[in-house]
Amino acid sequence: MTDASLEDFVQQSRRMCEEAGMDPAEIRIPKEKMSAEELAGKRDEYNEILEVVDFFAKKVLHSLAGTPVLIVISDERGYILKIDGDETIRSTVQQLGIETGVRFTQEDLGTNVISLALQQEHPVALIGDDHYFEFLHGSACYSAPFHYTDLDNLLGTVSIMTGIQLENSLFLNMLMNVVDSIERELLLRKQNRRLNILNQIMLQRTRNAVIITDTEGTVTEYNDFAENLSGFKREEIIGRDIFKSDITGDYFYQVLRHEKQFKDVEMKFINNLNNEHICLFDAQPIYDVKNAKIIGAFAQLRDITERYQLQEQYNYLAYHDELTTLPNRRYFQSELENLIAEGAAGTALLLIDLDGFKNINDTFGHSNGDKLLQSVAKRLQTCVDSSQLLARISGDEFMVLLTDVTSETSVSQFAKHLLDQFQQPFYLGERSFYMTASIGAAVYEEAPPSLEDYMVHVDAAMYKAKSQGKNDYRMFSPEMYVNSSDELLLENDLRAAVRNNELRLFYQPLVETDTGRISGFEALIRWQHPERGMLSPSAFIPLAEKTGLIIPIGDWVIQEACRQHMQWLSEGLPPLKISLNLSAQQFLKQDFTEFTADVISRSGIDPRYLDFEITESMAMDFNYAASVLEELKGLGLSISMDDFGTGYSSLFYLKQFRIDTLKIDKFFVDDLAAGSNGAALIKTIIAMAGALELHVTAEGVEEWCQFKTLRDLGCTYIQGYYFMEPVSPDTISASYHEMQKSIEEKTAG
Repeated sequence: MTDASLEDFVQQSRRMCEEAGMDPAEIRIPKEKMSAEELAGKRDEYNEILEVVDFFAKKVLHSLAGTPVLIVISDERGYILKIDGDETIRSTVQQLGIETGVRFTQEDLGTNVISLALQQEHPVALIGDDHYFEFLHGSACYSAPFHYTDLDNLLGTVSIMTGIQLENSLFLNMLMNVVDSIERELLLRKQNRRLNILNQIMLQRTRNAVIITDTEGTVTEYNDFAENLSGFKREEIIGRDIFKSDITGDYFYQVLRHEKQFKDVEMKFINNLNNEHICLFDAQPIYDVKNAKIIGAFAQLRDITERYQLQEQYNYLAYHDELTTLPNRRYFQSELENLIAEGAAGTALLLIDLDGFKNINDTFGHSNGDKLLQSVAKRLQTCVDSSQLLARISGDEFMVLLTDVTSETSVSQFAKHLLDQFQQPFYLGERSFYMTASIGAAVYEEAPPSLEDYMVHVDAAMYKAKSQGKNDYRMFSPEMYVNSSDELLLENDLRAAVRNNELRLFYQPLVETDTGRISGFEALIRWQHPERGMLSPSAFIPLAEKTGLIIPIGDWVIQEACRQHMQWLSEGLPPLKISLNLSAQQFLKQDFTEFTADVISRSGIDPRYLDFEITESMAMDFNYAASVLEELKGLGLSISMDDFGTGYSSLFYLKQFRIDTLKIDKFFVDDLAAGSNGAALIKTIIAMAGALELHVTAEGVEEWCQFKTLRDLGCTYIQGYYFMEPVSPDTISASYHEMQKSIEEKTAG
């Protein structure tokens, strides 16, 4: 506001007084006044404001020591809340009725600085006859309004009154500077109150234990969750020396004395209530932002006990057979791979397959079949020592790994020893009967071959034993290999198939368990061989991986699936997610992300409807896998972990790789149908996925009972022949709605 406009308001005020018939010579006494109770209530309401304003007012009085001035503080309606300063002036104005509790209004006291400052929300000066009433002509008055600046909320005024002989424009400048300081201090206090409230909310509502100390390690904050976690009450900890803590003391010392930071330090401890907890610990210094000086330490502990125990349970179930408690296929393969990687010489592998076990299940039931397997496992365990490994790898198959083998003869003797365990009858209740086994063995006195070859060798030897009368063993020999000439011919045909567009994509629906709706399709490759007819992936994918043809085939699959998605959209089908299996070689291509981005761009597909399925073994090169998956997620598509539970599962990988969906391997689903206790492992996987906010898809569901069990366990999606075998894209185009209706009926049972 300019001086000219301010002068206009002063003149307008004076004219209003004249029009109201006010007598300038009259000595006006304020008509409105608060009661003592009202004044006390207002002062209480304005307590913090008065504290701040009074602080700066006293500074003004101190700086003007010896100068007769009066400081007057009003609220936003003009009520005087405080008067301080020269006693002579104070006594004079008091005789005129100007005291705390009275209200300054233009209608009552004519042109005055308090009313004008509140009305115009601008600093005002009235000197001598600027006042309407003559009894104020001997004074010089200055007033400035103050606000909550974040809300532009008018709070009141600060005014200076002195004799006209001391009139000086510097008084108004001084008031403006004081108001600026007042407003900044009020805003700072308001922000601090908000911050304190937020801090309290953070400390009390976080599910993490929070500990805050000063620079000397004295605990200043200890929230409710810290009480629950430690078993100590807050009052027992506040004020104590954190350096003396056996659990966190050393970490706080490093933070406060060496300004170190800690992130995700795993801690295992017994708390004051004798309960074990596993936590992730973070700690860092707290700095004064203004001077970058350390003023304390902040630490939090995230309780992962339940998740840790769940992982421990899962790890055990994942590597052990629930029925016999023996190591399972995953554990066995892991140990064997380690030996192969080490190039260990003198190893032998024996595959034990029970003869006619299916008849036991069919005759006596699966529960009795399980009891028999337990009995077999116990007998076989008597044959192995601590240096040898026995595992149950499937329904009626066991494997033994021997190390430090010196000759094939010793392995033959061991195989006979195993067969001897079947010379005595087995008992099921009061029934006794005999069971035999066929054993295939492979010995490598030098470094063993690949895991796949090793398994093929013992499998071939075992079937040789079965074909020659069972109840015996056979050692592997090279002539057991199938003639490789057929493989060579197939390789040539496969190279031509890529060029001649003989590859096809079939699609199997992914079904939401709760609704029965088709949420998407998994694309499954087939080969329309000109002579052999339609070939499944198992007939040519291993060969494609072996020859490197898997890369151009994989690229074609991505392009074709995106093209087909867009075609379905143009035909009026709803947008459905398509899941594609990636091969390890494809995933390891340096330009794979760029290729995928190009396909998405050229096809026009919304990447939200594209899902890449990786296997657990692809995650073994952590840094590379993390980088590629982050890039793929950046494109907008989703990632599934295929065949979960058959590789190198780790909660760490699932969290770091930002996996969206776990696909439970058919091996575990088959266990449900076989009547085993496989539901326990699947339940654990689903619970773990829920804790990590992941979806779960079960593959290979073929029966109603499997579907019902999986749905009851909380599995998100189902895939398998129970709903539909893989079909051509034309079939989906022609009968999508009929397919949907059929699937919904099947989910209802």
